[in-house]
Amino acid sequence: QVQLVESGGGLVQAGGSLRLSCATSGRTASTSAMGWFRQAPGKEREFVAAITWSFGRTYYADRVKGRFTISREYAKNTVYLQMNSLKPEDTAVYYCAAGKYGSRWSTQGSEYDYWGQGTQVTVSS
Repeated sequence: QVQLVESGGGLVQAGGSLRLSCATSGRTASTSAMGWFRQAPGKEREFVAAITWSFGRTYYADRVKGRFTISREYAKNTVYLQMNSLKPEDTAVYYCAAGKYGSRWSTQGSEYDYWGQGTQVTVSS
């Protein structure tokens, strides 16, 4: 029902910025919450940020709070993750996730139903 495609990853120096995009397709208003997760080799997948589609309420992991901003644009059916003041420890594959319509936002990846292919973010020191 829902397809997610991430873009915007790349190589950036420490202290720099990147903006990730998650373009969604499928039935409109099919999800109630969108999330960003990341995973580095040898590490567990971790929650980054989430946003409710209807009200735009945002939630952040402590590790990124104050540096990252999640937002959504209705007209483009797109969710963004603006990442500022990037650190080497931010290096990971970033995944966009969506819950089924009516689902509640969560920090647990298992609570989401749809996932993008991931986009690599590498921060050099």
